[in-house]
Amino acid sequence: MPPSDDHTSPPTGTANFPIGIPQEQLRWEERPLPAGEPVPWAPNAELRVVGKPTARVDGHLEVTGRARYTADVQLPGMLHARRICSPHPHARIKSVDTTRAQQHPDFRALQLLDRPMGLPSLRDPSQELASPYPILRYVGQPIGAIAATTPEAAEEIARLVDIEYELMPFTAELDQAQRANAPLVYPGPVDMAGTAGGGGAASGLAQHGNVRGPLRTVRGDIATGFTAAEVVVEGEFHTQVQTHSALEPHGVVADWREDGLTVYASTQGTASVQDELAEVLGLDKSRIRVITEFMGGGFGAKFGAGSYGVLAARLSRQAKAPVRLVLDRAEEHQSAGNRPATAQRLRIGARRDGTLTAIELSSVGTAGVATGAGVGLIAERLYACPNFQSEQSDVFIHAGPGCAMRAPGFPQGAFALEQCIDELAERLGVDPLALRDRIDVREESGALARRVERRIGAERFGWARRRPAGSDRGTLRRGLGVAQAYWPRIVRLNAACEVRLLRDGTVELRSGVQDIGTGTKTVLAQVVAEELGLAARDIVVRIGDTRFPAGPSSGGSTTTASITPAAREAAAMVRRQLFELVAPRLQSQPDTLAIVDGAVTSHTHPSRRLPLRKAATLMKGEAISATAQRRPDYEPPAGVAVVAGLGGVQFTEVVVDTETGIIRVERVVAVHDCGRPMNPLGIENQINGGIIQGISYALYEDRHLDLATGRMLNPNFEQYKIASAWEVPAIEVVLVEDYRGRSSTDASGVGEPATIPTAASIANAVYNAIGVRMRTLPMTPARVLEALAKTRTEARG
Repeated sequence: MPPSDDHTSPPTGTANFPIGIPQEQLRWEERPLPAGEPVPWAPNAELRVVGKPTARVDGHLEVTGRARYTADVQLPGMLHARRICSPHPHARIKSVDTTRAQQHPDFRALQLLDRPMGLPSLRDPSQELASPYPILRYVGQPIGAIAATTPEAAEEIARLVDIEYELMPFTAELDQAQRANAPLVYPGPVDMAGTAGGGGAASGLAQHGNVRGPLRTVRGDIATGFTAAEVVVEGEFHTQVQTHSALEPHGVVADWREDGLTVYASTQGTASVQDELAEVLGLDKSRIRVITEFMGGGFGAKFGAGSYGVLAARLSRQAKAPVRLVLDRAEEHQSAGNRPATAQRLRIGARRDGTLTAIELSSVGTAGVATGAGVGLIAERLYACPNFQSEQSDVFIHAGPGCAMRAPGFPQGAFALEQCIDELAERLGVDPLALRDRIDVREESGALARRVERRIGAERFGWARRRPAGSDRGTLRRGLGVAQAYWPRIVRLNAACEVRLLRDGTVELRSGVQDIGTGTKTVLAQVVAEELGLAARDIVVRIGDTRFPAGPSSGGSTTTASITPAAREAAAMVRRQLFELVAPRLQSQPDTLAIVDGAVTSHTHPSRRLPLRKAATLMKGEAISATAQRRPDYEPPAGVAVVAGLGGVQFTEVVVDTETGIIRVERVVAVHDCGRPMNPLGIENQINGGIIQGISYALYEDRHLDLATGRMLNPNFEQYKIASAWEVPAIEVVLVEDYRGRSSTDASGVGEPATIPTAASIANAVYNAIGVRMRTLPMTPARVLEALAKTRTEARG
């Protein structure tokens, strides 16, 4: 039986959890419940606040311009900093003369980096050239920074620092860098802690020249699998570098005082910035405070302090004044992170009934001077296949470092995998959805949810009207495509919340977690409001400050799953304290009380009612407070599969102009699961954003490097094309509730999944329209015309 609706905390023992998908089957399952944990919520339909579309509690501040972002911070006496960066892709600094810079009347401070930051480390440091300065390995690599009284003066003074360089050979192209005689990015093997996140970043991998790896994964016997195969499909796929291009650039305001350092940062992790600054600056964490009031996007590039944060802090200490350092758009494109480029070969074997027998993947990718340029785990984990083998290698080039970007590696991997699955379906003469029904059965990766999503999406989208590939005629050809997502469910345990009920009746939540623009504040307000019988607008949410209980970094679709159980438990603890305080006044037992419409009431005596504000005056101190830490996920009963993956199925309709090569995405139906949907309105926003970013990746975005100079040719939003409002299609989002009984909120994130299948779904739709496979991103008009011309030539031949 489901739990009662009073949400009271049970004694140590078991509780009934909703398990399953309401659209398919929902059951109640008895599971152990840790002592002190709130009882499981009923499905969303039975809740008041959680699961209901809720406008952002801070939305009015954002749309009116009153939200304070890092660039808005103004402190008395604040100075402005400008970085000094390498104009060369590979060079040794012979000398630095700061005389002219220091003579400028607006000069206030100068700092040079004594070592590179955010780059791999040589396993044998003695292999590096002896020099008092770091070796420069890409255009835009920071050398140091200056602080001045105005932004204009800082720009001018930075150019007055005279640096003599010894230029060194370089390579800025993936294929060239793999040659035996290519100029080396590093003189020996390297390892890196923070990487681009796509795979292949394990320490200790073999390294030959600029090629690091491969990282090899084997399951079963690949040779046996292909011997058993009756049909084999294979192809080569190429994806480009995509820069992060967040609305708000990287930046900090550092204020160094005698009693400690305060940093206002545009970051996805206040705690990670604090940790990095403490390590680099040699300070105790207690002396560093990091604040992120509002943040304009990061997509994976803003987890640490970065060299800009360290330089700003050092300049502030030297100048004895606050220092603001914000990157410009060219710096963002060149050196603030990117999604790595990849070249992969994928081979899949299957029997005539569609059963997969073998998957073989080989990929090389480049994250510039960084590691982690693999194509993720999607080929390994999405479909049932007994024999799997992958080899993923990094290739270093003299270009800015890649870093984690929205589902790192997975969009690249899905672009190849989902096209091959579609090609396999065509070879077998079956519908692509029917083949996926046959092979998408790995329950731990979310297969049950995707089965429901395929059925719902096909009906909403009108999949039945899909015709054979290339059957459309005329200049404008219409095509329908589908692709699937898988993303692992990740939970961070360094997630805590404090909930406070003040004497005036105000309810406040505090946590160090930051809202990076995804609506975390609103979800937290919903959770506390649900637990305390209030509305989300009644909760004051204060987050993004390391003086509050530690919060997790925001990325990898981890935040909601990590922080909401702690918020709920803290709110439940406050509620229990309040009921114990109020029970004598209402002549009731604490376990008979509830908060309804802003008042404490008794189930046994409904007429006895005490408004929350009046009830709060009964406390002896100024507040009732409780802090809770995220607990590990609940373990399911023996023999029950743990659903460790988030799913998603996306259907896409395109029109291809065969005269101009222009691809127009007209419609997307996106069906996704994320455990218990906490705020459907916020989830739809996330999915819309992921699809738009995926369309931009599939059709437009591309970093161009000058192979003669190593410089980016389009470090702006004029030549670096990003999808605009004109290119946004009609998007229909359908959410699937998928209860798993993993935590007291049963929530998961949804930031990653919508980006993963978008490019693949578009590519499959384009093939359906014109009968030609597009295996290289972006799918530009020139590439479409080239592919069509090649097909016509082959047909004439």
